[in-house]
Amino acid sequence: MPFTYTRTVRFQDTDAAGVVYFANVLAMCHEAYEASLAASGINLKAFFSNPEVAFPIIHASVDFYRPMFAGDRLTIQLTPKQVAGDEFEIAYQVFLAGELAGRSAAKGLTKHVCINAVSRTRKQLSEDLMQWMRKIEI
Repeated sequence: MPFTYTRTVRFQDTDAAGVVYFANVLAMCHEAYEASLAASGINLKAFFSNPEVAFPIIHASVDFYRPMFAGDRLTIQLTPKQVAGDEFEIAYQVFLAGELAGRSAAKGLTKHVCINAVSRTRKQLSEDLMQWMRKIEI
């Protein structure tokens, strides 16, 4: 079952036209990713500051279907999937809440690789990340 994260669009998320700035959708998706890690019991401070392992994003994309404005309530659903022994991806669906509930506003995708943080070489996904994926994957 996808992990669900809710969020209100803030004024700081918008551009001069009053709609969510495109890069901020990825930031919101990353917030959902962090919330899902925490909800599965992963210590975020230890996970993101681990001196031995890192999970950099190697690809990111977003498709937009309708504008999002300051004050809009959003529901972000994410589903991770292992792609290889050292890679995973996360699919995001961004929905509007309220009177437009269930209307898709955007979809995103991030691809990550697991690396040794010192040598910067690829390594197998960590067990805690594998457990996180098993809890959420469809």
